[in-house]
Amino acid sequence: MSEAALARWHAVVESRDPAGLRDLIAEEAVFRSPAVHTPQEGRETVVGYLTAAFTVLGPGLAYEREWLGADSAVLQFRTEVGGLQVSGVDMITWDTEGRIVDFTVMVRPAKALQAVIEHMGAELLRMLEAADPR
Repeated sequence: MSEAALARWHAVVESRDPAGLRDLIAEEAVFRSPAVHTPQEGRETVVGYLTAAFTVLGPGLAYEREWLGADSAVLQFRTEVGGLQVSGVDMITWDTEGRIVDFTVMVRPAKALQAVIEHMGAELLRMLEAADPR
């Protein structure tokens, strides 16, 4: 099951099209970010964070290594944000239907994490403004 779920994740990441995210995320999914102190809960919230991450982490995002478990995977990635090299890990857990129920991100070094926080904040704000253009 993990192999099929991971293949679907990679297909969406490679397409750089967040439209495919909603079908991958379980209704009760939780997103844990190094930039936010509390877990972000629910499909729409997780889709929002991952959509912003696609923009912020950009076309330079590349997975370098992965470890696969029965219902989970750990994916080591690299990218560049704000001119800084970013190294990180995505830890993903799937339910029995192959939908993501838990997505945890870790980023290093600290200077790169700060750049990610700044860019993610700006992108999330842009998305909110676009959704409610009062």
